[in-house]
Amino acid sequence: MSDFGPATGVGSLPGTDAREAAKTATGSFEDFPFLPELPARGPGADMIGRTAGLLVELYARVEPSGWRIGDRPGRDTRRARSWLGEDLDALEEFTQEYTGPLKVQAVGPWTLAAALELRNGESALSDPGACRDLAASLAEGLRLHLAEMQRRVPGARLVLQLDEPSLTAVLRGQVKSASGYRTHRAVDRQVVESTLRDVFGVHADGPVVVHSCAPDVPFALLRRAGAAAVSFDFSLLTERDDDVLGEAVEAGTRLFAGVVPGTDTALSDPAGSVMGVRTLWRRLGLRPGLLAESVTITPACGLAGASPAYAREALAHCVRAARSLADNPE
Repeated sequence: MSDFGPATGVGSLPGTDAREAAKTATGSFEDFPFLPELPARGPGADMIGRTAGLLVELYARVEPSGWRIGDRPGRDTRRARSWLGEDLDALEEFTQEYTGPLKVQAVGPWTLAAALELRNGESALSDPGACRDLAASLAEGLRLHLAEMQRRVPGARLVLQLDEPSLTAVLRGQVKSASGYRTHRAVDRQVVESTLRDVFGVHADGPVVVHSCAPDVPFALLRRAGAAAVSFDFSLLTERDDDVLGEAVEAGTRLFAGVVPGTDTALSDPAGSVMGVRTLWRRLGLRPGLLAESVTITPACGLAGASPAYAREALAHCVRAARSLADNPE
C-alpha cells in the first residue's frame, strides 16, 4: 500500500464551518483526505496561531505586530486549541471506518522561528537558543497531536506535512528584523538540516512532507533531512531545479506538484493542468511509468483566499488531473 494518494489538498480552505470543510476534504479525496485549516475564523486559526497552540510548555499570544511567545496559556492559546478540537471532531465524523493515508499539516520549525516574536519583539530566529527550544516544544506537540489523530481515525496511516514557506529566506538571511531595516543573519545549513531531522523524527513510523509555495525550495537539503516528499508550487520551478529534482525522484522522494491555482480562475482541462509535469519528466529523462508512483497532484498553495465554490472545483480538478497523469503518462 502506498503512503500517499494520487491527489490531495494543501491545507487551508475558505469559510468558517468545520463540518463543511471536513466534508469537502474527505469527499474530494476519498483515498487521501486531509485535516482542513480555516484561517478566516481569525487569530488562532491562522497557520502560525494554530501551530503555536500545539506547542508544549511554550505559549504565544497575539500582539499588534504578530504572535509573541509568553509565559502562560492565554485566551489566544485556548481559542487555537478549541478550533483545532472542532476540526478534529468534524474530521472524525467524516472518516468513520476510513483506512488509508490521511494528511495533517503544521508549520515547520524554521518558519515558526521566523514568525514568532520573543519578549523583546525580535523574531525567535535571532536567538539560536530560542530556536532550539521552539523546535523541541514543536516536536513534542506534534507527537501528541499525531497520537490524538491516530486515536480518532485508527485505520489511517498518518502523513505529516510541515509548512516551511520561510525556509529559503532563513537559509539566505532574508528574514527581516522587527524594525524592517535589517535582516537576520542566515542560519547555517547544517543547523537547519539537523533541526528538521529532529522534528521529522517524531513521525518515525510515517512519512513527512515539507510544503513551501516560495521559489527555490531546497529540495536536496529536505531530502537529506529525511523528508519523504516535497510539496511546492509547480509554476515556480525553473530549469535550474532540474538536477536536484531528478536526483530526488531517483532517490524515492515523492513530488507533491501544485499545479492548480490557489485563487479563483478559469481552469483548463485536467490533462492541460499536468502537461508541465509530463514535460518535466521528459526533460529529466525519467520513465513515464514512474509518474503516478512519484507524483501527487495538489493546488499550488492553500485555498483560504478562494471562493468556496472555486475551492471545491479546484480539489475535484486535482483528482481528475491526477487520473489523467496515471492514464496517459506519456
